[in-house]
Amino acid sequence: MIVDKKDARVYVFGPDGKLKESAPALLGSARGDHTVPGVGDKPLSQVKPDEKTTPAGRFVAEPGKNTNGEDIVWVDYDAAVSMHRIRPNVAADRRLERLATLSVDDNRISFGCINLPVTFYEEVLSPTVRKHGAIVYVLPETSRTPQQLFGSYDVPPTHASTPKRTKRA
Repeated sequence: MIVDKKDARVYVFGPDGKLKESAPALLGSARGDHTVPGVGDKPLSQVKPDEKTTPAGRFVAEPGKNTNGEDIVWVDYDAAVSMHRIRPNVAADRRLERLATLSVDDNRISFGCINLPVTFYEEVLSPTVRKHGAIVYVLPETSRTPQQLFGSYDVPPTHASTPKRTKRA
């Protein structure tokens, strides 16, 4: 899976590497790629606005349950960051409307969790994780590049990618 925070979108790939489907997402209201130490141990009422980030990085997804017994997919258990169905509990949050707009500017509302459309969660994301497991790459949105975050490197072009010349007889 890839979570593109700049585009507020989640991409789910099958074991064959092919894209299964993607969907818009709601993300942490605070911009940033870090996790505040200890934030996962705080009650939600004590989480400060600047601590509500969706952390960037590589995570091993795990199926689980939240404190209400709802099935979720853990992204970072220690930071209490998960992927789950959108919960339109607070009307003032307008979560369903935010998810439906074309703008990504209004997709910043959560405490750090990745909120997804119910159908996408139930029919694509959750079954994929339960059947195959998943690695979640949350792309950075601030000063670091994906290469810096994930430790990737540039691959030089190979001779196979350059056109070959043939001699005339």
